Amino acid sequence: MGFFGGLSAEAYDRQYDDTVLLRRIASYFAVHKRDVIAVLAYIVLISLVASGIPVLIAIGIDLLESNAEVNQIALVVGAVVVVSALEYVFFWLRTRLSIRVVGDVISKLRKDAFRAAVYRDLAFYDETTSGKVVSRITSDTQEFYQISLISIDLFSQVIEVLVLFVVLLSRDWRLTLVLMLMAPLIVGLALVFRRFARAATRQGSRAMAAVNDNIQESVTGISVAKNFRREAMIYDEFTEVNNQSYRINLRRGFVLALVFPALNATAGFMIGSILYLGALTVISGAINIGSWFLFVQGVDRFLFPFINLASFWSQIQQGLSAIERIFALIDAENTVVQVDNKPARNIKGRIEFKDVVFRYNTGEVILDRFNLTIQPGENVAFVGHTGAGKSTIARLIARFYEFQEGELLIDGQDIRSFDLTSYRSHLGIVPQQPFLFSGTIMDNIRYGRPDATDEEIEEVAYTVGNGEWLETMPNGLLSDVGERGSRLSMGQRQLVSLLRVLVQKPEIFILDEATASIDPFTEAQIQEALDLILSRSTSILIAHRLSTVRSADRIIVLSKGRIIEEGNHEQLMAQGGHYAELYNTYFRHQSLSYVEQSKALFAGEGSAD
Repeated sequence: MGFFGGLSAEAYDRQYDDTVLLRRIASYFAVHKRDVIAVLAYIVLISLVASGIPVLIAIGIDLLESNAEVNQIALVVGAVVVVSALEYVFFWLRTRLSIRVVGDVISKLRKDAFRAAVYRDLAFYDETTSGKVVSRITSDTQEFYQISLISIDLFSQVIEVLVLFVVLLSRDWRLTLVLMLMAPLIVGLALVFRRFARAATRQGSRAMAAVNDNIQESVTGISVAKNFRREAMIYDEFTEVNNQSYRINLRRGFVLALVFPALNATAGFMIGSILYLGALTVISGAINIGSWFLFVQGVDRFLFPFINLASFWSQIQQGLSAIERIFALIDAENTVVQVDNKPARNIKGRIEFKDVVFRYNTGEVILDRFNLTIQPGENVAFVGHTGAGKSTIARLIARFYEFQEGELLIDGQDIRSFDLTSYRSHLGIVPQQPFLFSGTIMDNIRYGRPDATDEEIEEVAYTVGNGEWLETMPNGLLSDVGERGSRLSMGQRQLVSLLRVLVQKPEIFILDEATASIDPFTEAQIQEALDLILSRSTSILIAHRLSTVRSADRIIVLSKGRIIEEGNHEQLMAQGGHYAELYNTYFRHQSLSYVEQSKALFAGEGSAD
C-alpha cells in the first residue's frame, strides 16, 4: 500500500508536470496582464527599498567608525525612517492589488471547475461522488488562493535577494562568491524534499475530499439514518475516514518536519562561515566593519527566501496538488461525444433504434442489437423486471450515455449530430425520484421554462384538478417546498415535477415513474397531468402503475435488453405471455376489479365467522 497509501485517485485524475501546471496557471493570470505588471513593479520597488535598509545601516556604522558629524548620522537615520515608510506604502499597495488579482483568478477557476462539473455526463457521476467534486470546487480552489498569495511574497523576497546580491558584489566579490557557493546547499535540500512533499499533500487532499464526501452523504441521508436508528453507525463511519485523514496528515507532517532541521543546520553553517571569513577580511583591511555587517545581514536576508520556501513548502505542494486536482476535473472527458452541433429545430418526435449496443463501464451488455421505432406522438410504455434495460433506453434517448454500436435517430437524424442544449430543450424528463430545489412551488415549476410568466404557471397549475391540490398548501403556489421538497409529500413532488414538464411543452416526454405509494386523490391528479402531457408529445413511459400502462398506445415488454412482446394491454393479456405474468405479479392488485373482488372476499369471510 505504501507510506502514503490508503486513498486511491479518481478515475479521471491525472498528474501534470510542474512546467505544464505553471504554464496553465500563467494563462489565468495573463487575462489581468496590466494588474500583474503593476504588482511586479511594486515587488521591484519593495525589493529595492528593503535592500536599501541594511545598506544605510552599514553606511551609518562606517560614519560612526570615522567619527562623522552628528548631522550626517541624523541624515542616515532619517533616510532609514523614510525608506521604511516607503516599504510599508509599497507593500500595502502591492498586497491590495495582488489580493484582487488572485481573487479574480480564483473566481474564474472556480467557475471553470463548476462549469466542468455541470457539463460532465451522467457516466462521470456513476464513478464519482458529489462530495469529492464539491471538495475540488471549494476546498481546493481556496487552497490555491492561499498559496498564490504566499508565492507572491516569496517572489518578492527572491527579487530582494537579487538586488542585495548586486550590492554585496560591489562591496567584496570574495565573500559574495562564498555566499553563492553555499546557496545551492539550501536549494538542493528543498528539491530533495519536493517529491515526498507532493505525494504527501496529494494524499492529504484526497483524504479531505473523502471527509467532505462522508459529511455530505451523512447529512443528506440523516432522515434515513434516524429512521433506522443508525446515528452511531454514521458517526463511526465518519470517525473512520476522519482518522484516515488524521493518519495521512501525520505522515505528511513527518516528511515536512524533516526539512527544517536540515535547513537550520545549513543556515547556521553559512552564517558561521561568513562571520569567520568576514572577520578575517576586516582584520586584513580588505573591507571595513560596515561592509562586514552588511554581509552578516545579507546572509540572513539571503537565506530568508529559502527558509521561507521550506517553511511554506507544504502549502506550496498543497497548492500545486489542489490546482492539479482542479485541472483534472476541468479536463475530464465526457463519454458522450457529439459529432456535430446542428440546432434541433421542428422536432416531431420520431425515435429509431437501429442495432444499438450499449454497455456500462462494467462491461456488461445491457442492449444487444436493439431495434425499435417510435412514431411521432406515440405513447410507449416499457415494462420488465429490474435490469431489463428500461431506464437505459430512456437515458440513451436523453443522451445521458453513449452507446457503443448502432444508430439512434431522431426524426431520421443521428442523435449525435445535434447540439445537446438545443436537443434537450425539446425533452421533458421526470425521474423516478423527483428532485425539487429549495424555493417555492412556482419557482420549481418555472424551472422547466425560466421565461414563463406567473400567469402561465398559475394557468398550468390550475389545469390539474382545478388546482384543488394547492388548497392544502399554506401559501398556494408561493409555498416553500423545503430542501429537496421535504415539505411536500412524494405525490405532491411528482405532481410538481410533471407540471414543470407541462409548462415546458416538450416534443419528447420521458417518465421514469416512481413506485412510491400515493393517495388516490393525488394519483388521480397526477394521471390528469400525465394525460395532458401524453396528448402533446411522443412519450417514453417506464411504468410501475397500471393506470400508466393502460394509457399507453403500445406496451414494450423487455427482458435482458431485448423486446420479447409488444402490443396494447388487451392484446398482451390475451397472449398469456410474459406481460400477463408481470400483470398478475405487479399490476393486477392495482385494478378496480381486484380491489372489489378482495372486498367481497373479505366481506364473505366476515359473514362466515
